[in-house]
Amino acid sequence: MAGRILVVDDEPNIIKTIQMTLGGEGFTVDGAASGEEALVKLANEPFDAVFLDYGLPGIDGLEVLKRARADRPGLPVIMVSGEATIQIAVEATLLGAVYFMEKPFPRKRVIEVANDALELQRLRQENLRLKGDPLGRIQGDSPAMEKLRGEVARVGATEARVLIRGESGTGKELVARALHDLSRRAGGPFIKLNCAAIAHELIESELFGAVKGAYTGATVAREGRFAAAHEGTLFLDEIGDMSLAAQAKVLRVLQEGEFEPVGSAKTRQVDVRVLAASHKDLRVGAAEGWFREDLYYRLEVVPIDVPPLRDRIGDADQLFAYFLRFFADQHGVTPPAVHAAAAKLLTAHTWPGNVRELMNLAERQVILRHGLEIVRDDLPVEMRDPAAATARDTRGGEAGSASYAHLPLKEAKQALERDLVGEALSRHQGNVTRAARDLGLERTNLHKRIRALGLRDHEEE
Repeated sequence: MAGRILVVDDEPNIIKTIQMTLGGEGFTVDGAASGEEALVKLANEPFDAVFLDYGLPGIDGLEVLKRARADRPGLPVIMVSGEATIQIAVEATLLGAVYFMEKPFPRKRVIEVANDALELQRLRQENLRLKGDPLGRIQGDSPAMEKLRGEVARVGATEARVLIRGESGTGKELVARALHDLSRRAGGPFIKLNCAAIAHELIESELFGAVKGAYTGATVAREGRFAAAHEGTLFLDEIGDMSLAAQAKVLRVLQEGEFEPVGSAKTRQVDVRVLAASHKDLRVGAAEGWFREDLYYRLEVVPIDVPPLRDRIGDADQLFAYFLRFFADQHGVTPPAVHAAAAKLLTAHTWPGNVRELMNLAERQVILRHGLEIVRDDLPVEMRDPAAATARDTRGGEAGSASYAHLPLKEAKQALERDLVGEALSRHQGNVTRAARDLGLERTNLHKRIRALGLRDHEEE
């Protein structure tokens, strides 16, 4: 399992000893006499593991360890010291060293540790392989998706903040996950928060945490999403639904890397890459005052647009087949086949709910038609008769008014309200906060109307 090793030590004899020991086992060993030289070599040459002296002149071993782990989180580092103490060992371990060795060390131990470090590196790489190629998870062969994968590949390895734009259901979270997995933070946490799903009065505690007793119901201290994402990535989905007060505090974290938990005066430092997403036009929000202009420009260092499914020519068939296999494996059944007439309708459909709509349809068909064939009549009526669906969804037009023409005024008004509220909830996947904003209602009022109309929302499930 020989690999490439860097030995960093200001004592030439130590470098020479390890070179001779590991060279005899088939390893390629290079040396660096200082922390500065080591950082240059690590930045420009591939190494599988590093033996790093604690007591280096200039940039010391702990600082080299910290910088090396920042640039290459998965690189195994073995800390070496002639003044072994528990404090040094703990410091090195907390910064990411995989082993701590005391000088002088026997030849056999050097070989064992080198082999163990390379095995650890191999297991990490295998784990990444099993997790799958981040770009490969962005399905679709259309030109629009090829362009998207190219943008994600170029931006992923950087520390740039990215604003992911696109309609609901297009897969913005998948893009955020790929950006994280391609970055140097891939070994760190990926934390997400759907800002639209959190009540405005609770968003700050979700983001920054809270101390016990900070607000009614805060019976225990809680850690916020920023703290949980330390040295990783925080994905703020639907950030356009965040309150202005919370926006101001997020801006401070982006500018200064610090925040205070709700109810606390103690400042916390945090190292987080922030990715944001929205189906709303935040430039318009900045102009209209519901989104901070300074935060908008902080977030949109690099914009990435995720295309709607209707613009991904030829992808619907491929995605549908992919999700049929995926859900069949998940449910332990045989995936259904697709009749040519049904496949034609899948291609012609405009998919207003985007990939999320397609996924839901694929899972439903797997459950109902596993081992059989999906035929035309198995598909929803709006796919079989688009004209009828268009007429049904056109409010205020001839077709829309005709559907209520035979009803008494009171019943017609109730039917219209039920349809409008139901459509708003469907459009936002049952999220009452966002549906209320579309309908121009207070959130509590919409909850009451939902109950009165006999509808359901995801927040009540």
